[in-house]
Amino acid sequence: MTATAPALSTARATAFLPRLALVLAALLATLFTAASPATAHAALTASDPKDGAVVATAPAQVTLSFSEQVAMGDDSIRVLDPQGKRVDTGELRDMCSGNTVRYGTALHAGLPNGTYTVAWQAVSADSHPISGAFTFSIGAPSATDVTLPTAQAGGGPVGIAYGIARYAAYAGFTVLVGGAAFILLCWRRGAAERPLQKLVVRAWVTLTAATLAMLVLRTPYTGSGSFSDVFDLDGLRAVLQTKTGASLVSRLLLLGAAALFVAVLFGVYARRVAGHGPDEADRTERETDGPDQADGSDEADRSDEADGAERPDDTSDLTFGLAIGGAVVSGGIAATWALSEHASTGIQPGIAMPADILHLMAVATWLGGLAALLVALHKVPGIERAAVRRFSRVAFVSVLVLAVTGVYQSWRQLGSWSALTGTDYGQLLLLKIGLVAVLLGIAYVSRRWTARLADAPADAAVGSVGSVGSVGSVGQTPEDVSRETEPVPAPVPADPERAAQLARQRAARESALEKRVRDADPDRAGLRRSVLAEAAIAVILLAVTTVLTSTEPGRTVERETGRGSTATAVPDRAVKITLPFDTGGPNGKGSVRLELDPGRVGANTLHLWADSADGTPFDLPEIKVAFTLPAKDIGPLPLVPEQAAPGHWTASGVQLPLAGEWRIDVTVRTSDIDQTTVQKTVKIG
Repeated sequence: MTATAPALSTARATAFLPRLALVLAALLATLFTAASPATAHAALTASDPKDGAVVATAPAQVTLSFSEQVAMGDDSIRVLDPQGKRVDTGELRDMCSGNTVRYGTALHAGLPNGTYTVAWQAVSADSHPISGAFTFSIGAPSATDVTLPTAQAGGGPVGIAYGIARYAAYAGFTVLVGGAAFILLCWRRGAAERPLQKLVVRAWVTLTAATLAMLVLRTPYTGSGSFSDVFDLDGLRAVLQTKTGASLVSRLLLLGAAALFVAVLFGVYARRVAGHGPDEADRTERETDGPDQADGSDEADRSDEADGAERPDDTSDLTFGLAIGGAVVSGGIAATWALSEHASTGIQPGIAMPADILHLMAVATWLGGLAALLVALHKVPGIERAAVRRFSRVAFVSVLVLAVTGVYQSWRQLGSWSALTGTDYGQLLLLKIGLVAVLLGIAYVSRRWTARLADAPADAAVGSVGSVGSVGSVGQTPEDVSRETEPVPAPVPADPERAAQLARQRAARESALEKRVRDADPDRAGLRRSVLAEAAIAVILLAVTTVLTSTEPGRTVERETGRGSTATAVPDRAVKITLPFDTGGPNGKGSVRLELDPGRVGANTLHLWADSADGTPFDLPEIKVAFTLPAKDIGPLPLVPEQAAPGHWTASGVQLPLAGEWRIDVTVRTSDIDQTTVQKTVKIG
C-alpha cells in the first residue's frame, strides 16, 4: 500500500499536466485578446477646431494637444474633406512649449463648406500607440463619405502577435535569470545537469526570438496594423531611431553577452563541478549549520577522502565572477524595459526606473528559480536537500524586494484609492495582488515540505544515488541501485529495426528506474506537487503583469477624466460671474455676465451677455476671452466667441484640460480706441 502511493501520486500529476496546459493556454488567449488594443499613457486633451465644432471660416491649421509627450510623423495627422480627399499639407508642425504638448498640420487655402474628418495617430512616451478621429464643419454640417475608423492603433492580429511576443520576452527573461541564479546561489552542481541546461538555453532562445519579433513587428504595431509592413525597411529604420527601438537593439546586444555567460556556466564551470559529490557550497553550509544536520554526508565525504577520491578545484572564485557578470548583464536587460515603458514617464522617473529594474530582477529570481527547482525535482533524481533550503531563503529575500518596489510602483501609477477600483489598471493590480497572495500561500506549503526534507533522518530513504541527500528506491542499498543502473553489455542485432526497438526498450527501462528513484521519498513528491502548483500560478501572474504593463496607469486616467482628488474638490456646476468694466470712453461703462457650463475639466459651453450702465443689452464691437491656469503654466488659451444675438455671445466645446484655479480674462472694446480687460479667478473641478 505504502509502496504504491508515490506511483499513484505521480500518475495523477502526469494526467493533470495536459489539462493544466490547456487551461493556462485558454487563460493566456483570453488575457491577450482582452488586452488588445493596448491602452496607453498619453491621451488627446484638446483640439482646434474642436470635435463637432462648426466654424464660420476655414481654419488655417488643425492642432492637437496631448496630456504627455508623444512621437508623431509627417503623416500622423490627416484631414479629409467630405469626399475623402486629403486637404492637409502633410507637414507636421511641432508647437510644444513648456508643459504644453501640441502638434498641428496646415490646411490648404479656400476650403469649401462642409464636414471634415481629422484622423490622427501617435506613439506615447511609454511605447504604446494611440489613435483617434473626430469631425468639424465649415459653415454648416454636411453629408460625408468618410467613415470614422473604429479600430484602434495597436489592435487586431498584429496587436495580439505583439502582445504574445511581449509575454514570451518576459517569460524568457524570468527563466533565464532565475535559472542561472538558482544554479549559482542554490545548487552549483546543477550546472552539469542536462535538464537545467536545456531550460536556461531555451529561455535565452525564447527571449532573443521574442525581442527580434517585437523589433520587426514594431512598424505595423504602431502604424498600419498590416503584417506586410514587417518588410518595410524604411519603417524599420524609423523604429531604430525611437526610444523603444534603441531599447530592443540594446537588449539584443546584451543577449550576446548573456550567451557568453551561458557558455561559460555550462562549459568550464559545469566541468569543474561535475563528477563529484557535494560541491563547495554544500560543505560550507554543513559547516555553518553544525552537526545537527546529520544525514550521513560527512561520513560519505570522509569515506571518499579515505578512498583517495579526487576532490574538485575550488569553484568559489569562478562562481563569484559569474555571479557579478550575470547580475550586470541581467540588470542591463531589465533596464531595457524600465527605460522605454511606464517607469520612464510620469512622476519621479529617476526613482521609478531603478525600482522597476529591482522589481524585474526579484521577479525573475523568484519565479525563474521556481521553474528551475520544478525541473530539478521532476528530471533530476539527485538534487540535494540543502539546495532546496537555499532557494527557500533566496525566494524570501526576493519577495521582500518585490513588496517594497511593488508598493512604490502602485502608489506612483495609481495616485488615489479610487483608482484602485475605478480604473482598469487598478483592477488588474488587485488581480495581481490576489495571485501573489495565492502564490505565497502555496510557497508556505512548499516551505513546510522543505522543512520535512531537512528534518528527515538519514535512514528515511535508504540508498543515496550519485550525491549526498538524494533519494533512491525504498528498500534498496546503493550497491543494488548501482547494479540496476549499470549498463549490461548486449550484442547489437544486425537488423536496424530490431536494434532501434531494443534501444527504445532500454530507454524505457532507464526512465522507469529514474522515476522510481525520484519518487521513492514521499516528502520530495509532496514538494514537487506544491512547486508545480506555484509554477502554474506564476504563469498566470506573468500574463497579468504583461497586460498590466500595457494598460494606462490609474493616475493618468483619473487626471484625464477629472475623477482624481483635485478634480472632485468642486462638484460639476455652471460657473456664473459678473464683471463690471469701464473702457474710459463715452458710453464705456457696463458689465459682462459670463456663464461656463458645466464648469468642469473637459468640454464646456460659454455664454456672454454684455449690459450697458442702464441695464440694456450692449452690442459691443468686439469681445474676447482667455483662460489661464498659472499653477500649471497653462495658457493663456484664447477664445473669440460668436455673436448669437445683440449683446449675447456663445462658444461651444471650450476645453479646460486640468482642474484648478483658472483665471478668466475678458477683453471688451467699446469703440475703435476704447478697450479694457477685466478678470476673475474661478475654481474648475
